[in-house]
Amino acid sequence: MPYELHYWPTIQGRGEFVRLALEAAGASYLDVARCPESKEQGAGSMMHYLESPQVQHPPFAPPFLVDGKLIVGQTAAILLYLGPRLGLVGKSEAKRLWTHQLQLTIADAVAEVHETHHPIATGLYYEDQKKEAAKRAKAFREQRIPKFLAWFENVLARNPSGPAHLVGARLSYADLSLFQLVEGLLYAFPKAARRTLKRAPHVTGLHARVAQHRRVAAYLASERRIPFNEDGIFRRYPELDA
Repeated sequence: MPYELHYWPTIQGRGEFVRLALEAAGASYLDVARCPESKEQGAGSMMHYLESPQVQHPPFAPPFLVDGKLIVGQTAAILLYLGPRLGLVGKSEAKRLWTHQLQLTIADAVAEVHETHHPIATGLYYEDQKKEAAKRAKAFREQRIPKFLAWFENVLARNPSGPAHLVGARLSYADLSLFQLVEGLLYAFPKAARRTLKRAPHVTGLHARVAQHRRVAAYLASERRIPFNEDGIFRRYPELDA
């Protein structure tokens, strides 16, 4: 049976980190909310898992993965589960834990990206908090983007197997997720991201290699890849970039 990925049908968001892993591995999966509406597919099926009292382990929010009777929520937990099944993580416990730590750090960065345009409350529109967003984005551009990318640059430089990958000598889901983080930063903060990437050649190289991966490249060129837009996590507001 194919994996069932449940996520909002019109944005990349946090679901994209899971999509990239499934696509890179050539796994069979359904992007459920993007399928035609029926009992088992479509947005209604996703909402069933979120709202039905019959679901004993309801996810807090998308994305979540359904594999048979198992429901796994939270991006990092989904990738922790999928990694060994898709061949996107090392076999040793140490490598699996290290890859998971990397993924959690990427999740921290993604959360901070979201807070640049929603610094007060997620229930308010960006237009309701623009002054606060400008202050938050300035700090993110000047302090946090450099700190996150410098750390990943050091991780790549210290990898005993060489700087081509974050963990070991093979592609992992952490590599795919770092690619997506960089893609998002280049979309939302192109000026700030490019300045920082000039000082992070290993991160830049990894980003380019992932984009050239056969299955990833095919996915990026396909209609399955939802374009970045201003409803997702990575949003391009020119006034927030400098």
